[in-house]
Amino acid sequence: MTRLLILLAAGLAAAAQEQSVTVAAVQFRSGFDLEQNRAAIVRTLEKLASEGVEGAVFPECALTGYKTTGDYTETAEAVAAAEESIRLACKRLKIAAVVGSIYKTNGKTFNTAIVIDARGELIERYGKVMLAGEKWATPGNHIAYFELAGIPSTVIICHDERYPELVRLPAIQGARLVYYISHESGMAHESKLAPYRAQLMARAVENGVAIVAANAPANVKDNSGSHGQSRIVAADGNVLKEASIYGGEILVETLRVKPGRLERPLRELNGEWWRSGVEAMMANRHRRLE
Repeated sequence: MTRLLILLAAGLAAAAQEQSVTVAAVQFRSGFDLEQNRAAIVRTLEKLASEGVEGAVFPECALTGYKTTGDYTETAEAVAAAEESIRLACKRLKIAAVVGSIYKTNGKTFNTAIVIDARGELIERYGKVMLAGEKWATPGNHIAYFELAGIPSTVIICHDERYPELVRLPAIQGARLVYYISHESGMAHESKLAPYRAQLMARAVENGVAIVAANAPANVKDNSGSHGQSRIVAADGNVLKEASIYGGEILVETLRVKPGRLERPLRELNGEWWRSGVEAMMANRHRRLE
């Protein structure tokens, strides 16, 4: 009986450390009208908050529409005002959000993810580090590491997924969730679709992290845009839910997350190299885009 009680106590202690979070990957079709995009994002947040979702993830440049060439004509003030509306909605609705946006400063434009917590605080503005053809963009200057909904997390943008260190370093520090926003290549590059999927599964299983991935859908009329297939990936690399190619869809999943760190890399051949990378990440994580 004593042994059984000990085992039960151990199980309860382990369960107490585990945390549940309900997340949504929003497969969102943006145009190039800032106000229309902003209003649609707020409406989506209102819907999801009423359904008990704690955090919603929108694609790369969801607020402005995604461009590969040509600069954005929106002023920094207009984009900031739209972001402020989303921030206030998060505060009012008590829901967290990760939203693709741009950021203009000092004559530069960054491809960014803004991370807003359920109190309406902007806790991270991450600039895409590994650009993939955005002629208008300047690379970001730090790796993201933050706590959202009580869970240590990171965010990456599209082409960043091809660079494992952008997930591994946060995982070593203790990140348990990865938010991935993208506007990946479209149906004209169908050969890229399977690798996109495989790369996210690899980032999950190699680091023991769950991934919430929001991508833009393809356009039925001419196959332009991206290719949809937003997905939620478990920490073991298996895809839990996946959207279609063309539809605007929302994937909702309650993830059970255990605290922990990815420790083995520190004990292996390149341990000191990884350790120095984590130190640099933490030293620069609050660095402003400039």
